[in-house]
Amino acid sequence: MFDIELYKDRLISDIGEKRYKHSLRVMDCAERLSEGKKVDKEKVKIAAFLHDCAKYNEERYMKELNIDNFEQIDPDSSKSVVHSFLGAEVAKKVYNVRDEEILKAIKYHTTGNENMSLLEKIVFLADAIEEKRSYPGVEEIRKKATKNLDLGVLECLNHNIRYLIDIDAFIDPLTLKARNYLIKEKNGKA
Repeated sequence: MFDIELYKDRLISDIGEKRYKHSLRVMDCAERLSEGKKVDKEKVKIAAFLHDCAKYNEERYMKELNIDNFEQIDPDSSKSVVHSFLGAEVAKKVYNVRDEEILKAIKYHTTGNENMSLLEKIVFLADAIEEKRSYPGVEEIRKKATKNLDLGVLECLNHNIRYLIDIDAFIDPLTLKARNYLIKEKNGKA
């Protein structure tokens, strides 16, 4: 049984009180999104709770864990992507998470990935639509996510891509692969 108290002080120390509260909201949202679905509820809670465990401490953890780079991250990606890949390493080496499904859900919570597991989709969406998230389009993503996780993920990816185009920012190839995979799946070609 997952016990938040085991991780609480360390996580607050790592990410601060404000981001810790966000992690609790992501966990609550993920639990709601997982209702009625065939997914391990404990894994949902752990992955959602620890999804941002490396945020704000990327440089420190890269040094502490002796990590030079991540092969899967495009070198042009933003720092906001690095924390998710690093988060999987921090969850494993600092928070002692050994489950690969949980680690993948943490790893891809910002970019998405092609052929995402149910757990990955839930954490990806919960991070984007937790109750305090307030941005143009979030209500449409919430509505679609409530009806169908795949449609929610696709709407979220589309939103993210449009936003990145609008601000003339780099789009991580994993995000494009995730979207294209869902489009193929939706059209029966995956």
